[in-house]
Formats: sequence, structure tokens, C-alpha cells
Amino acid sequence: MRFRFFPASIRRWAGFLSGAIALGTPSQAQPTAAAPVPITVDFAKPQGAMQPLWAYFGYDEPNYTTMKDGQQLLTELAALSPAPVYVRVHNMLTTGDGTAAFKWGSTNAYTEDKKGRPVYDWKIVDQIFDSYIQRGMKPIAQLGFMPEALSSHPTPYRHHWKPGDNYNDIYTGWAYPPKDYAKWGELVYQWVKHSVARYGEAEVKTWRWELWNEPNIGYWKGTPEEYQKLFDYSEAAVHRALPAASLGGPETTGPGWDKAAEVLKGFLEHCVRGTNYATGKKGTRLDFVTFHAKGAPKLVDGHVRMNMATQMKDIQTGLAIVASFPELRQLPIILGENDPEGCAACGVQTNPDNAYRNGTMFSSYTAAAYARLYTLADQNQVNLLGAVSWSFEFENQPWFAGFRDLATNGVDKPVLNVFRMLGMMGGQRVAVTNPQALSVADILNQAQNQRPDIGALASVAADGHSAAVLLWNYHNDDLPAPAADLEVALQGLPASQALLQHYRIDQEHSNSYTTWQGLGSPQSPSAAQRATLAQAGQLALLTSPAWISTQQGRAVLHVSLPRQGVSLLRLSW
Repeated sequence: MRFRFFPASIRRWAGFLSGAIALGTPSQAQPTAAAPVPITVDFAKPQGAMQPLWAYFGYDEPNYTTMKDGQQLLTELAALSPAPVYVRVHNMLTTGDGTAAFKWGSTNAYTEDKKGRPVYDWKIVDQIFDSYIQRGMKPIAQLGFMPEALSSHPTPYRHHWKPGDNYNDIYTGWAYPPKDYAKWGELVYQWVKHSVARYGEAEVKTWRWELWNEPNIGYWKGTPEEYQKLFDYSEAAVHRALPAASLGGPETTGPGWDKAAEVLKGFLEHCVRGTNYATGKKGTRLDFVTFHAKGAPKLVDGHVRMNMATQMKDIQTGLAIVASFPELRQLPIILGENDPEGCAACGVQTNPDNAYRNGTMFSSYTAAAYARLYTLADQNQVNLLGAVSWSFEFENQPWFAGFRDLATNGVDKPVLNVFRMLGMMGGQRVAVTNPQALSVADILNQAQNQRPDIGALASVAADGHSAAVLLWNYHNDDLPAPAADLEVALQGLPASQALLQHYRIDQEHSNSYTTWQGLGSPQSPSAAQRATLAQAGQLALLTSPAWISTQQGRAVLHVSLPRQGVSLLRLSW
């Protein structure tokens, strides 16, 4: 289908354009009262690599990996990206029978016989990692937590936390330092050695190994110095088994949390100039740096108000800390958890401020937040490699219970479709001009409370035959508002015509939650209803694909984008 172009004089700011087409649902096709938001994308002006920062996911409960819905979701995550998807998971060395529970999991990898001699059992670990490797995914192999036989304070060991309980109840015997650092080091060595034997050196070299999680809070019941000691022993063991392995840390919480900035700085200082506890020499090898970043939603007058500012501040502060060490400035950085708030297993029933999670607020927040990661990395001139969305699935729980997950009972939620959109982007980021866009500084000043955050991120594929523009209409307040009218001016297209595919996440598209509500919110949906929900959870086109013509590589598109909506314009030629 070809579109006739309107005279250039129709749009005063886009006088150089040859024409326009409108992209909106029939109910949204009428122009809004507000003036159009002008966005210009220049595909001929590269801005840097479109690093797949979004191809990282994580969760507390490793045993969900091998369960039915976990297996299905892993397959979908692996399929959404041409780049390898990395998976980070807790409790890989925790003692137990492999039963999954909230914020708990176990593999029983390490026990001891009656004489205190190590007994290694990699069966459950292998089942989990096999699930990743068979799908072309890569583990961020977490060295943690402390096996019961090695814990310096093993009793009580297993916790039985559930949503609504005191969060501190989870910090039991697994969170303590080892009673024998040499035995810990040997455990690490045996795991890496076993992985090389099972998967091959070439494969394991592509993994990321890391030590522990959030050692500045209850996840680590030792001192910062004891964590540094644990890292030194772990580093020696990892690289003794595989010199080319990549090991990082310290996975502190966001720098705004309890002593996180101090612990992060102290750890980096130790790696650069401290005395190595394992070797007695100066410094410790560090292959990448990790820390977390979280937002802070709350209820305001009966609705959810998000707070992206705290997440952006965590990222900005953490990147600046890393950049302050000249020896480490170019090391890869991974945001080990990058989320709107802190507890994935806290559902809506116990935490009503998490009510954003089922619908489009989560998806629009994610689009706006991940797009800013590129800006922050550029501003700090650091090597940001990835950002882990701490969200997976909670097996056998009520439908749409409001956990921070990507799917419920095997049905994908709207937020997963943002990652599918991002998976269609790659190659080089290109220039976007948007006079009304919010800067990072605006976000830090809570401008998203006052006005909508309407923005764009664009890229050109490495093969030069496709491009993509991600658009979002986000606001911190979960309140209804008119759709925004966007005028998207495209420049630098190297073809006289291009096939346009317009993908959309909003109330009617790519949204299993509103479909579920429309079915009466069933907790025992029929087979037909399940099929309907599964289809609604997939990424949907707003309109049929259509050919657009360009004049000297230019065109203009008109997009009606609802509040909390996300669009992806994919062009190919």
C-alpha cells in the first residue's frame, strides 16, 4: 500500500518533509487538543553502539527454572533477542532439596561427610544451567549463597518467608561468611572446573561469574572486609580453574541504600590497591563491576505514583564511583538489578504500591528507564554492558497477583513486550531531536510528576537494511490522560521506500491484563480463555504493515500515543 504525501507546508516545523501518514487506532485517530510533539530521527547520524543492555534477566528462585512455566518463559526470552540473553539467579549454592519457594531455592551442591570432607553434587546446578545453555542463553553464575556445612552460623538455615512477612526474616544461615575460606575457594574451583568439563572452555569463557548479592545489607552477615576476603579467595579459585573466566562484583544495592556507596568504593579500592587476602600481593583481579538501581513507587490519593528519580540517581552515582577509578573506568559494568522497586515477590495484596506491575505502567516505565541508560553511560564515559531486570515468573500463583514478573501462569504480561521491542533494535543508535524531551536532570528533579515523559530511542541495524524507533508516553502518576499526538520526522533513510511495521503496547494491544479483566478476571480460566490470554500477551501490530515512500530519505509519521503507551516503528528496505 502506498501513501500519498501531503504538501510540506502543512507542518511548519517539518517544511523539508515530503509527506506524512497517520498511525493510530481508529478510536485514537482524532487529533488531541495539545500541539503535536515534534520528534526528529536522523538515521544518518550514529551516536554509538546499540548495546543490548536489556538482554539481562534475573530472579531469586533458581528452581523455578526447571518448572513448566519457567521453561516456557526461558524459551520466549531466548527468542526475543538476536544477542545472547544473560540470566542471573540467586541460591545456586544454597543447601536443600531443590524445592522452590518465595525468595528461596537450593541445589545441594555442597555437603560434607561425617569426617568433614567435601561432597559435591552438581545435579540440580546442571539442570538449571542446561536450561540456559540449550537455548543459547548465558549464565551470570552467582557464587552464593553459603552452603549449610560451610556457614559460620548455620542455624537457623532454611527460611519460610511469604509475602507480608518481615523481609529481614530471610537472612538466615546461608547469609554468613564461611567457617573455612580455603574450603569455600575449593568449592568455587570445583564448580568452575566442572562447568568447563561439562560445557567446554569456549562456552564457559562467555559466561559471567560473580560473587554474592547485596553485601551491604542482610544478604551478607559479615563485614565489608570479610566480603573482600571472600572475593579474593573466589577470584583465585575461578581463575585457577579457568584463567580466561570473567569475574565481577560487588553487587551492592543502589548507592543510595544503606552504606552501599561506601561498600562499593571500598571494594573497588581494595581491588586496585588493597592487600589480597589469598595471595598477600597488592590488588585483586576484577573483570567487571556490578551494582543495583531501584525506584520507589508509593500510593498517592489512591493511585500509584512511580519514582524513577531514585533509580536514575542510583545509576548516576554508581557510574560516577566506577569512573572515579582510572584503573577501572573502562571495565564493563552490569547493573545486576535494575527495577522500579526492590521486592519482586511482594504482590499487590500485601504491597498495594506495586499495583503498577500488571498493566501498561510497568511497560512504559521500562521503556523510558532503559532508554536513559544509554544517556547515562555516554555522560559518564563508561562501558555499560547490561542491566538486569529482576523479573521472571512465580510458578503456580494466582493470576495477575501483582508480582514483579514477566508472565503469570504462562501468559506474558505487557512489560515482556517492551523487551521484545528492544530485541528488534540493534546496530548503531542514531540521533534523536526532541525539544520537549525530559533530560536525566529533569527526571532527577521529579519532572515526571508534573508533565508526561514523551521520548524516543532509535537505531539502525548493522546490515544497513532496517531501522527502529521506540516511542513512549510515560508519566509517574497512574491516572488517565488524553493521548499525545507525535510528529515523527525521519531523515537519512537510504531508500526511496520502506516497509513500516508499527507495534504497540497500550490498553488494547499486547496486553493480556486488560483481556483477562474483560473475561471477568477468572482464576480458573477455561482452555479457550487461556488461548485468548496467551494470544493477547504477544506483541501486536497496531496496523497492517504498509509501504511508505520517501523523498531524499525523508518522511514524516503521525502517531497518536496513549498515556503509558509504547510504540515501536520498524522500517525495512
